[in-house]
Amino acid sequence: MDVRIYETVIGLEVHAQLLTKTKLFCADDTTFGAEPNTHISPVTLGYPGTLPVLNKEAVRLAVKMGLACHCELESRNYFARKNYFYPDLPKGYQISQHTTPICKGGYVRIGIPGEEKKIQLNRIHLEEDAGKSLHDKTDEFTSLDFNRAGVPLIEIVTEPCISSPEEAVAFLNNLRRILRYMDVCDGNMEQGSLRCDANVSIRKWGDKALGVKVEIKNLNSIRNVKRAIEYEVTRMQELAEKKQPIVQETRSFDALAGNTFSMRSKEEANDYRYFPDPDLPPFDLTIPWLDEIKQSMPALPEQRITQYMQAFHLSRYDAEVLTDDRETAEYFESLTRLTPAYKAAANWMLGPVKSYLNEQSMTITAFRLKPVVMASLINLVEDGRVHFSTASSKIFPELASGSSEDPVALATRLHLLQTGDESQIHEWVNQALAKMPDKVLEYQKGKKGLLGLFVGEVKKISEGKADPLLTNKLLLQKLEK
Repeated sequence: MDVRIYETVIGLEVHAQLLTKTKLFCADDTTFGAEPNTHISPVTLGYPGTLPVLNKEAVRLAVKMGLACHCELESRNYFARKNYFYPDLPKGYQISQHTTPICKGGYVRIGIPGEEKKIQLNRIHLEEDAGKSLHDKTDEFTSLDFNRAGVPLIEIVTEPCISSPEEAVAFLNNLRRILRYMDVCDGNMEQGSLRCDANVSIRKWGDKALGVKVEIKNLNSIRNVKRAIEYEVTRMQELAEKKQPIVQETRSFDALAGNTFSMRSKEEANDYRYFPDPDLPPFDLTIPWLDEIKQSMPALPEQRITQYMQAFHLSRYDAEVLTDDRETAEYFESLTRLTPAYKAAANWMLGPVKSYLNEQSMTITAFRLKPVVMASLINLVEDGRVHFSTASSKIFPELASGSSEDPVALATRLHLLQTGDESQIHEWVNQALAKMPDKVLEYQKGKKGLLGLFVGEVKKISEGKADPLLTNKLLLQKLEK
């Protein structure tokens, strides 16, 4: 099969749970992990006579995400009822935005090897989540947990403009980064606060019409999004080569088997019988409120990446790692206001600090070392008073574990400050050369690369206290006689 004759066309629908304390239309708690059916009320359960009341914070978070994705905001909004039956949908309908999504258009920029691309968005709209069906609690029945019913979501819908599984992965990674930066969603796919459906089709290169679309539902990790799309594209290409029809349907992905399987035929929009919700009045986005939201927004990752490359002369890779989450970026920026050694600050963040956080399974928000102390340690190394390896292996762990000492005082107490005492370094140099007379002869016969070996030996003998520049100078004087 020559797969080059087919073009892959992908559109993604991403559901992101908003970081509100209460549900979209009532005051029920949204905290994850509670006992089943403890975060419910008559409104959540759709009892007769109950009325929904819109959560203003959910609207604010949807607006923030729209602004971050360069969307056009709809000033006049209303909600519709989307009618369909599922046992975990208590009312028998879902309240969603259909005709008037709160955010239209927009894009998310991605970087893939060799190029950058804007993934165009169709819309971002607000809706409530359904409950959860549990099929493994008893052998006889499906159990229903309505804690999640009514939790506020935004659905982020792309245009069918994604051309490969790799582009889909890049889009989801960057989208999750933006959601976290804006404090809109925690992006936790394992807990279900970020879920993805993939619409996949193929067509022959050069064709303008889209092929028959298959929707893969409820993908719960970015890795599984990639695997599911790869499998489905291969399945479709094989059907096309055999001249067999591709059926429009909804499919699910079996992560263990690595394949997709059919769930049901795909519904059309008219199957849902949308109509405006009579219990929820329209709402307007006012210009003063939008201005207030804009002013509260932090710099986006892409803005920070550009700034770090231009102002701090960092590589794109280093800038991307430092901006992977907002708290790390803000910590790094605090360092740059306290030390002019920007590159050294980046190296500390990407090296010892990152390793320590990984080993301790903690985030930067739990890191005990304040930026002012970290900057003092960086300056101690940059001033040549302590070698980097000594600072990172002996001083940094003490400070990170909670020591209240100043880095200079700690280095002094541990006898780690480098010395510029020429007579003392001269003695260490003599000791080092005396231990390796054969290597001295090799150096004097032209093997100049051995200088690093001698420097390392002086460092070892002096326990890192010998000034490296003076060490080099005295070694050369001794060896070049």
